[in-house]
Amino acid sequence: MKNFALIGVAGYIAVRHLKAIKDTENELITALDKSDSVGILDSYFPNADFFTEYERFERHVDKLRKTEQKIDYVGICTPNYLHDSHIRFALRHEADAICEKPLVLNPWNVDALKEVEKESGHRIYNVLQLRLHPSLIALKKKIEEGLKDKIYDVDLTYMTSRGHWYFASWKAEEMKSGGIATNIGVHFYDMLTWIFGDVKKNVVNVLEPMRGAGYLELERARVRWFLCLDYNALPEEVKKTGQRTYRSITVEGDEIEFSGGFTDLHTETYKNILAGNGFGLDDARKSIEIVHTIRNTKAVGLKGDYHPFANKKVEFHPFMKK
Repeated sequence: MKNFALIGVAGYIAVRHLKAIKDTENELITALDKSDSVGILDSYFPNADFFTEYERFERHVDKLRKTEQKIDYVGICTPNYLHDSHIRFALRHEADAICEKPLVLNPWNVDALKEVEKESGHRIYNVLQLRLHPSLIALKKKIEEGLKDKIYDVDLTYMTSRGHWYFASWKAEEMKSGGIATNIGVHFYDMLTWIFGDVKKNVVNVLEPMRGAGYLELERARVRWFLCLDYNALPEEVKKTGQRTYRSITVEGDEIEFSGGFTDLHTETYKNILAGNGFGLDDARKSIEIVHTIRNTKAVGLKGDYHPFANKKVEFHPFMKK
């Protein structure tokens, strides 16, 4: 049995980490969050020590390091701009890090962490859960076994409507989240390069706080992508079902169904890591490079081969942080 600490336990995604630790029959020893709304711990690890102050948490983890409850892994579910610091915390306290996406905001942060990883002798793992989705594993196998010189036409659409809270949070601040492509798109870019190869061309058609659209030319695919946070932009047929999210990937016009199974992919991620097969820094690099380029590229407008939803208009949210 391994001992875990979790930073950011009050966050939205933390429950998947709690479930993964429980499902793999390991123990959460301690957790940290500046918010004390962490009653969810009672459903998983009621005996875990909890802290709202980083300094007390660090002292506690350091004390545990000299006992049988030494922390083996630190799960990181904090705002994106804090990932680098919290990864370093884990390695400094002789634990491996399991970090949510995006691993970091900039490519040079990956380079610096490689040095820290080498010096510490501990590993940094990224949650790249789409690589474990059965439908996407099947797609990768199909592409690998298909015609070697074929270039596929791919459309990626991800629309996940967010309430007022989102635009008053750190997620709406580009310096903290990396913006829409980084915050909600990074794992899709990882999945696309994992299946279709390296980036040859990266064009941004639209990049706004609530939507983004662009074109990626990969070794084996021409990808038109669209991301959006506005409920009003959802297709009418999706609204009628009561859903607030629309997720679609088409390859040569054929829909790839991968809507289900997301809640269990963190458990599969943890199983892989515990077996020594997790996704590390080199795996995360390509998607970090893609979103960094998107964030720092001037949008060209509706030119070239752009996503059919790119002309959908959304209004700047009144709660959006400027």
